[in-house]
Amino acid sequence: MSVDIGLEKLVLQDFSILKSRRIGLLCNQASIDKNFSHAIDAFLKAHQKNIINFNSVFGPQHGLWGHTQDNMIEWEGGFKDTKTGLKIFSLYGKHRKPTEEMLDDTDTLVVDLQDVGARYYTFIWTMGLCMEACSEYGKEIVVLDRPNPIGGTQMEGPMLNKGFRSFVGWHSLPVRHGLTIAEIAQYFKRRFYPKLSLQVVAMEGWNRDMYFEDTDLPWAVPSPNMPIPETALLYPGICLLEATNISEGRGTTRPFEIFGAPWMDSDKFAKIMNKKNLPGVVFRPFQFQPTFNKYSGELCEGCFIHVTDRKSYKPFYMAITLITEAHKHCRGNFGWKKPPYEYEYEKMPFDILVGNNWLRKMIERDDTVSDMETRWSSELQEFLPTVSENYLYK
Repeated sequence: MSVDIGLEKLVLQDFSILKSRRIGLLCNQASIDKNFSHAIDAFLKAHQKNIINFNSVFGPQHGLWGHTQDNMIEWEGGFKDTKTGLKIFSLYGKHRKPTEEMLDDTDTLVVDLQDVGARYYTFIWTMGLCMEACSEYGKEIVVLDRPNPIGGTQMEGPMLNKGFRSFVGWHSLPVRHGLTIAEIAQYFKRRFYPKLSLQVVAMEGWNRDMYFEDTDLPWAVPSPNMPIPETALLYPGICLLEATNISEGRGTTRPFEIFGAPWMDSDKFAKIMNKKNLPGVVFRPFQFQPTFNKYSGELCEGCFIHVTDRKSYKPFYMAITLITEAHKHCRGNFGWKKPPYEYEYEKMPFDILVGNNWLRKMIERDDTVSDMETRWSSELQEFLPTVSENYLYK
Protein backbone atom coordinates (compact mmCIF):
# COMPACT_ATOMS: atom_id res chain seq x y z
CA MET A 1 0.00 0.00 0.00
CA SER A 2 1.40 3.39 -0.99
CA VAL A 3 1.72 6.04 1.72
CA ASP A 4 2.14 9.74 1.01
CA ILE A 5 4.16 11.37 3.79
CA GLY A 6 3.70 14.93 5.05
CA LEU A 7 6.57 16.23 2.91
CA GLU A 8 4.94 14.90 -0.26
CA LYS A 9 1.57 16.36 0.73
CA LEU A 10 3.18 19.77 1.34
CA VAL A 11 4.84 19.72 -2.10
CA LEU A 12 1.56 18.60 -3.73
CA GLN A 13 -0.16 21.57 -2.07
CA ASP A 14 2.56 23.85 -3.51
CA PHE A 15 3.64 24.91 0.00
CA SER A 16 0.41 26.89 0.34
CA ILE A 17 0.39 26.85 4.17
CA LEU A 18 3.90 28.35 4.19
CA LYS A 19 3.37 30.99 1.52
CA SER A 20 5.45 34.15 2.06
CA ARG A 21 6.79 32.81 5.37
CA ARG A 22 10.44 32.89 6.43
CA ILE A 23 11.27 29.21 6.91
CA GLY A 24 13.66 27.18 9.02
CA LEU A 25 13.73 23.40 8.52
CA LEU A 26 14.62 20.75 11.14
CA CYS A 27 15.67 17.63 9.27
CA ASN A 28 18.46 15.12 8.71
CA GLN A 29 19.69 12.71 6.03
CA ALA A 30 16.55 10.56 6.31
CA SER A 31 14.20 13.43 5.38
CA ILE A 32 13.52 12.09 1.89
CA ASP A 33 10.41 11.30 -0.13
CA LYS A 34 9.51 8.07 -1.91
CA ASN A 35 11.54 9.20 -4.93
CA PHE A 36 14.65 9.66 -2.74
CA SER A 37 14.54 13.46 -3.05
CA HIS A 38 15.56 15.37 0.07
CA ALA A 39 13.37 17.89 1.90
CA ILE A 40 16.05 20.59 1.58
CA ASP A 41 15.86 20.33 -2.22
CA ALA A 42 12.06 20.59 -2.17
CA PHE A 43 12.22 23.68 0.05
CA LEU A 44 14.92 25.26 -2.13
CA LYS A 45 12.70 24.83 -5.20
CA ALA A 46 9.83 26.55 -3.39
CA HIS A 47 12.25 29.31 -2.40
CA GLN A 48 13.40 29.76 -6.00
CA LYS A 49 9.73 30.13 -7.05
CA ASN A 50 9.34 32.88 -4.42
CA ILE A 51 6.67 30.85 -2.61
CA ILE A 52 8.67 30.82 0.64
CA ASN A 53 11.78 32.47 2.04
CA PHE A 54 13.87 29.45 3.05
CA ASN A 55 16.90 30.57 5.03
CA SER A 56 18.03 28.06 7.68
CA VAL A 57 18.41 24.34 8.47
CA PHE A 58 18.57 22.75 11.92
CA GLY A 59 20.00 19.28 12.56
CA PRO A 60 19.46 16.84 15.49
CA GLN A 61 21.68 14.26 17.19
CA HIS A 62 24.14 12.46 14.87
CA GLY A 63 24.40 15.52 12.61
CA LEU A 64 22.49 16.88 9.67
CA TRP A 65 23.91 14.13 7.46
CA GLY A 66 24.28 11.41 10.13
CA HIS A 67 28.04 11.69 10.41
CA THR A 68 28.48 11.25 14.19
CA GLN A 69 28.37 7.55 14.99
CA ASP A 70 27.93 7.20 18.74
CA ASN A 71 25.87 8.80 21.54
CA MET A 72 27.01 12.03 23.18
CA ILE A 73 29.22 13.00 20.22
CA GLU A 74 28.32 16.61 19.61
CA TRP A 75 28.53 18.53 16.36
CA GLU A 76 28.46 22.27 15.86
CA GLY A 77 26.68 24.47 13.33
CA GLY A 78 26.62 28.23 13.17
CA PHE A 79 27.88 28.47 9.60
CA LYS A 80 26.56 29.18 6.14
CA ASP A 81 26.43 26.32 3.64
CA THR A 82 28.56 27.25 0.63
CA LYS A 83 26.35 25.34 -1.85
CA THR A 84 22.96 26.72 -0.84
CA GLY A 85 23.66 29.82 1.23
CA LEU A 86 21.50 28.36 4.03
CA LYS A 87 22.46 28.91 7.66
CA ILE A 88 23.16 25.58 9.40
CA PHE A 89 22.43 25.19 13.12
CA SER A 90 23.20 22.24 15.40
CA LEU A 91 20.72 21.16 18.08
CA TYR A 92 23.09 18.56 19.49
CA GLY A 93 26.09 20.62 20.48
CA LYS A 94 26.39 23.78 22.54
CA HIS A 95 22.60 24.12 22.20
CA ARG A 96 19.86 21.49 22.19
CA LYS A 97 17.11 24.12 22.19
CA PRO A 98 17.05 26.84 19.52
CA THR A 99 18.06 30.25 20.83
CA GLU A 100 16.16 33.41 20.02
CA GLU A 101 19.04 34.44 17.77
CA MET A 102 18.82 31.17 15.79
CA LEU A 103 15.12 31.83 15.14
CA ASP A 104 15.52 35.54 14.47
CA ASP A 105 14.98 35.26 10.68
CA THR A 106 12.28 32.60 10.99
CA ASP A 107 8.48 32.88 11.07
CA THR A 108 7.84 29.13 10.82
CA LEU A 109 10.03 26.21 11.85
CA VAL A 110 9.17 23.05 9.87
CA VAL A 111 9.97 19.65 11.37
CA ASP A 112 10.60 16.66 9.08
CA LEU A 113 12.24 13.84 11.05
CA GLN A 114 11.82 10.06 11.04
CA ASP A 115 11.08 8.81 14.56
CA VAL A 116 11.37 5.10 15.44
CA GLY A 117 8.58 4.68 18.02
CA ALA A 118 10.52 4.67 21.31
CA ARG A 119 10.66 7.31 24.01
CA TYR A 120 14.45 7.24 24.26
CA TYR A 121 14.99 8.18 20.62
CA THR A 122 16.06 11.81 20.92
CA PHE A 123 14.50 13.31 17.78
CA ILE A 124 11.11 13.78 19.47
CA TRP A 125 12.83 15.68 22.30
CA THR A 126 14.64 17.91 19.82
CA MET A 127 11.21 18.63 18.33
CA GLY A 128 9.79 19.23 21.82
CA LEU A 129 12.52 21.73 22.67
CA CYS A 130 11.89 23.47 19.33
CA MET A 131 8.20 23.68 20.24
CA GLU A 132 9.13 25.17 23.60
CA ALA A 133 11.40 27.76 21.96
CA CYS A 134 8.83 28.67 19.31
CA SER A 135 6.18 29.07 21.98
CA GLU A 136 8.45 31.43 23.92
CA TYR A 137 9.49 33.50 20.91
CA GLY A 138 6.15 33.66 19.10
CA LYS A 139 7.10 31.42 16.17
CA GLU A 140 4.98 28.84 14.37
CA ILE A 141 5.77 25.12 14.14
CA VAL A 142 4.70 22.90 11.24
CA VAL A 143 5.29 19.14 11.58
CA LEU A 144 5.39 16.98 8.45
CA ASP A 145 4.26 13.52 9.48
CA ARG A 146 6.03 10.22 8.83
CA PRO A 147 5.12 6.63 9.77
CA ASN A 148 5.81 5.10 13.12
CA PRO A 149 7.92 2.22 11.73
CA ILE A 150 6.76 -0.22 14.41
CA GLY A 151 3.05 0.56 14.07
CA GLY A 152 0.52 2.59 16.00
CA THR A 153 -1.51 -0.02 17.87
CA GLN A 154 0.87 -1.21 20.61
CA MET A 155 2.13 0.68 23.65
CA GLU A 156 4.41 -0.76 26.28
CA GLY A 157 6.50 0.18 29.29
CA PRO A 158 6.29 2.64 32.17
CA MET A 159 5.54 6.34 31.94
CA LEU A 160 8.29 8.86 32.63
CA ASN A 161 8.48 10.10 36.22
CA LYS A 162 9.26 13.85 36.31
CA GLY A 163 12.20 13.24 38.63
CA PHE A 164 13.95 11.28 35.86
CA ARG A 165 13.66 13.84 33.10
CA SER A 166 16.57 13.86 30.63
CA PHE A 167 17.29 14.20 26.93
CA VAL A 168 16.11 10.59 26.48
CA GLY A 169 12.80 11.47 28.14
CA TRP A 170 11.62 15.08 28.51
CA HIS A 171 7.86 14.63 28.88
CA SER A 172 5.82 11.68 30.07
CA LEU A 173 5.25 9.01 27.41
CA PRO A 174 5.34 5.21 27.58
CA VAL A 175 8.54 3.63 26.28
CA ARG A 176 6.81 2.26 23.16
CA HIS A 177 4.42 5.11 22.52
CA GLY A 178 2.51 3.97 19.42
CA LEU A 179 2.31 7.50 17.96
CA THR A 180 3.59 9.24 14.85
CA ILE A 181 5.79 12.30 15.27
CA ALA A 182 2.93 14.67 14.36
CA GLU A 183 0.65 12.96 16.88
CA ILE A 184 3.34 13.45 19.51
CA ALA A 185 3.50 17.12 18.53
CA GLN A 186 -0.26 17.44 19.06
CA TYR A 187 0.07 15.74 22.47
CA PHE A 188 2.91 18.10 23.46
CA LYS A 189 0.91 21.15 22.43
CA ARG A 190 -2.19 20.10 24.36
CA ARG A 191 -0.29 19.17 27.51
CA PHE A 192 2.72 21.46 27.64
CA TYR A 193 2.66 24.26 25.04
CA PRO A 194 -0.96 25.42 24.73
CA LYS A 195 -0.01 28.88 23.40
CA LEU A 196 2.10 27.46 20.56
CA SER A 197 0.92 27.93 16.97
CA LEU A 198 1.10 24.39 15.55
CA GLN A 199 0.08 22.91 12.22
CA VAL A 200 0.59 19.32 11.14
CA VAL A 201 0.59 17.91 7.63
CA ALA A 202 -0.80 14.40 7.95
CA MET A 203 0.05 11.41 5.78
CA GLU A 204 -2.35 9.80 3.36
CA GLY A 205 -2.69 6.01 3.17
CA TRP A 206 -1.17 5.17 6.57
CA ASN A 207 -3.14 3.33 9.24
CA ARG A 208 -2.23 2.28 12.75
CA ASP A 209 -1.57 -1.42 12.10
CA MET A 210 1.05 -0.75 9.40
CA TYR A 211 4.73 -1.45 9.92
CA PHE A 212 7.34 0.36 7.85
CA GLU A 213 7.63 -2.49 5.36
CA ASP A 214 3.93 -2.05 4.59
CA THR A 215 4.29 1.58 3.45
CA ASP A 216 6.17 1.20 0.16
CA LEU A 217 8.52 3.96 1.37
CA PRO A 218 12.33 3.71 1.17
CA TRP A 219 14.15 3.26 4.48
CA ALA A 220 16.79 5.96 4.88
CA VAL A 221 18.92 5.33 7.97
CA PRO A 222 17.60 7.89 10.51
CA SER A 223 20.65 7.40 12.76
CA PRO A 224 23.85 5.40 12.27
CA ASN A 225 22.78 2.48 14.48
CA MET A 226 19.30 2.12 12.97
CA PRO A 227 20.32 0.46 9.68
CA ILE A 228 17.09 -1.42 8.79
CA PRO A 229 13.42 -1.32 9.86
CA GLU A 230 13.84 -4.51 11.91
CA THR A 231 16.27 -2.62 14.13
CA ALA A 232 13.49 -0.24 15.13
CA LEU A 233 11.32 -3.18 16.17
CA LEU A 234 13.94 -4.32 18.71
CA TYR A 235 15.11 -0.88 19.83
CA PRO A 236 12.40 -0.16 22.48
CA GLY A 237 13.77 -3.10 24.44
CA ILE A 238 17.41 -3.71 23.63
CA CYS A 239 18.30 -0.02 23.97
CA LEU A 240 18.08 -0.70 27.74
CA LEU A 241 21.33 -2.67 27.46
CA GLU A 242 23.11 0.65 26.93
CA ALA A 243 22.61 1.07 30.69
CA THR A 244 24.32 -2.26 31.52
CA ASN A 245 27.69 -3.89 30.83
CA ILE A 246 26.10 -6.12 28.17
CA SER A 247 26.83 -5.02 24.61
CA GLU A 248 23.74 -4.02 22.65
CA GLY A 249 25.59 -4.73 19.41
CA ARG A 250 26.95 -1.26 18.70
CA GLY A 251 30.12 -1.60 16.70
CA THR A 252 28.60 -4.35 14.55
CA THR A 253 26.47 -4.33 11.40
CA ARG A 254 23.33 -5.41 13.31
CA PRO A 255 23.08 -3.25 16.44
CA PHE A 256 20.13 -3.99 18.79
CA GLU A 257 19.52 -7.33 17.07
CA ILE A 258 22.42 -8.92 18.90
CA PHE A 259 23.68 -8.75 22.47
CA GLY A 260 26.42 -10.30 24.53
CA ALA A 261 29.63 -9.94 26.53
CA PRO A 262 33.00 -11.71 26.83
CA TRP A 263 31.81 -13.33 30.06
CA MET A 264 28.51 -14.67 28.67
CA ASP A 265 27.95 -18.30 27.60
CA SER A 266 25.95 -18.03 24.36
CA ASP A 267 24.54 -21.59 24.34
CA LYS A 268 23.55 -21.47 28.00
CA PHE A 269 21.95 -18.03 27.80
CA ALA A 270 20.04 -18.82 24.59
CA LYS A 271 18.54 -21.86 26.34
CA ILE A 272 17.61 -19.74 29.37
CA MET A 273 15.84 -17.18 27.20
CA ASN A 274 14.11 -19.68 24.91
CA LYS A 275 12.72 -21.57 27.94
CA LYS A 276 10.84 -18.39 28.82
CA ASN A 277 8.65 -18.92 25.72
CA LEU A 278 8.39 -15.19 25.15
CA PRO A 279 5.82 -14.36 22.45
CA GLY A 280 7.06 -13.79 18.91
CA VAL A 281 10.80 -14.12 19.51
CA VAL A 282 13.57 -16.74 19.35
CA PHE A 283 17.16 -16.46 20.65
CA ARG A 284 20.00 -18.01 18.65
CA PRO A 285 23.50 -18.49 20.15
CA PHE A 286 25.84 -15.98 18.54
CA GLN A 287 29.38 -14.61 18.72
CA PHE A 288 30.57 -11.18 17.59
CA GLN A 289 33.50 -8.80 17.94
CA PRO A 290 32.56 -5.09 18.14
CA THR A 291 34.78 -2.64 16.28
CA PHE A 292 33.88 0.22 18.64
CA ASN A 293 31.86 0.92 21.81
CA LYS A 294 31.67 -1.75 24.56
CA TYR A 295 34.23 -4.55 24.30
CA SER A 296 35.77 -3.13 21.14
CA GLY A 297 38.04 -5.78 19.62
CA GLU A 298 36.97 -8.46 22.15
CA LEU A 299 35.09 -11.64 21.29
CA CYS A 300 31.61 -11.55 22.80
CA GLU A 301 29.20 -14.43 23.28
CA GLY A 302 25.48 -13.82 23.33
CA CYS A 303 22.44 -14.15 21.10
CA PHE A 304 20.96 -13.01 17.83
CA ILE A 305 17.31 -12.05 18.40
CA HIS A 306 14.87 -13.27 15.74
CA VAL A 307 11.40 -11.74 15.80
CA THR A 308 9.00 -14.39 14.47
CA ASP A 309 5.70 -12.57 15.07
CA ARG A 310 5.72 -8.76 15.16
CA LYS A 311 2.20 -8.46 16.52
CA SER A 312 2.64 -10.66 19.59
CA TYR A 313 6.25 -9.67 20.28
CA LYS A 314 6.74 -7.32 23.25
CA PRO A 315 10.18 -5.67 22.98
CA PHE A 316 10.20 -4.00 26.40
CA TYR A 317 9.01 -7.10 28.26
CA MET A 318 11.57 -9.17 26.37
CA ALA A 319 14.45 -6.85 27.34
CA ILE A 320 13.44 -6.69 31.00
CA THR A 321 13.32 -10.49 31.01
CA LEU A 322 16.79 -10.61 29.43
CA ILE A 323 18.24 -8.22 32.02
CA THR A 324 16.51 -10.06 34.87
CA GLU A 325 17.96 -13.38 33.72
CA ALA A 326 21.44 -11.88 33.29
CA HIS A 327 21.20 -10.48 36.81
CA LYS A 328 20.24 -13.95 38.15
CA HIS A 329 22.55 -16.19 36.14
CA CYS A 330 25.59 -13.96 35.58
CA ARG A 331 26.18 -12.74 39.13
CA GLY A 332 29.66 -11.35 39.57
CA ASN A 333 29.78 -10.37 35.89
CA PHE A 334 26.57 -8.49 35.13
CA GLY A 335 26.55 -4.84 36.19
CA TRP A 336 24.77 -1.50 35.72
CA LYS A 337 26.43 1.29 33.78
CA LYS A 338 27.30 4.27 35.96
CA PRO A 339 26.71 7.94 35.07
CA PRO A 340 27.25 10.03 33.03
CA TYR A 341 24.76 9.12 30.33
CA GLU A 342 23.01 11.54 27.96
CA TYR A 343 24.05 14.58 30.01
CA GLU A 344 22.80 13.14 33.31
CA TYR A 345 25.66 12.98 35.83
CA GLU A 346 23.94 11.70 38.98
CA LYS A 347 21.06 9.33 38.23
CA MET A 348 21.67 5.80 37.01
CA PRO A 349 21.49 5.45 33.19
CA PHE A 350 18.98 2.60 33.47
CA ASP A 351 16.71 4.77 35.63
CA ILE A 352 16.64 7.67 33.18
CA LEU A 353 15.93 5.30 30.28
CA VAL A 354 12.96 3.61 31.96
CA GLY A 355 11.91 6.86 33.68
CA ASN A 356 11.95 5.64 37.31
CA ASN A 357 14.10 3.82 39.87
CA TRP A 358 11.57 1.23 41.02
CA LEU A 359 12.12 -1.06 38.04
CA ARG A 360 15.85 -1.45 38.68
CA LYS A 361 15.14 -2.14 42.37
CA MET A 362 12.64 -4.86 41.43
CA ILE A 363 15.24 -6.49 39.16
CA GLU A 364 17.82 -6.36 41.96
CA ARG A 365 15.32 -8.05 44.32
CA ASP A 366 14.74 -10.82 41.75
CA ASP A 367 11.04 -9.96 41.54
CA THR A 368 9.10 -11.56 38.70
CA VAL A 369 8.86 -9.79 35.37
CA SER A 370 5.12 -10.39 35.54
CA ASP A 371 4.94 -8.25 38.70
CA MET A 372 7.02 -5.56 37.00
CA GLU A 373 4.70 -5.59 33.97
CA THR A 374 1.67 -5.25 36.24
CA ARG A 375 3.15 -2.08 37.73
CA TRP A 376 4.15 -0.44 34.45
CA SER A 377 0.84 -1.43 32.85
CA SER A 378 -1.04 0.38 35.62
CA GLU A 379 0.87 3.55 34.71
CA LEU A 380 0.08 3.03 31.04
CA GLN A 381 -3.64 2.72 31.78
CA GLU A 382 -3.65 6.29 33.07
CA PHE A 383 -2.25 7.51 29.74
CA LEU A 384 -4.59 5.61 27.42
CA PRO A 385 -7.78 7.70 27.94
CA THR A 386 -6.04 10.88 26.76
CA VAL A 387 -3.91 9.52 23.94
CA SER A 388 -6.63 8.90 21.35
CA GLU A 389 -7.49 12.61 21.13
CA ASN A 390 -4.11 13.08 19.44
CA TYR A 391 -4.69 10.41 16.77
CA LEU A 392 -4.60 11.48 13.14
CA TYR A 393 -5.27 7.98 11.77
CA LYS A 394 -7.61 5.08 12.49
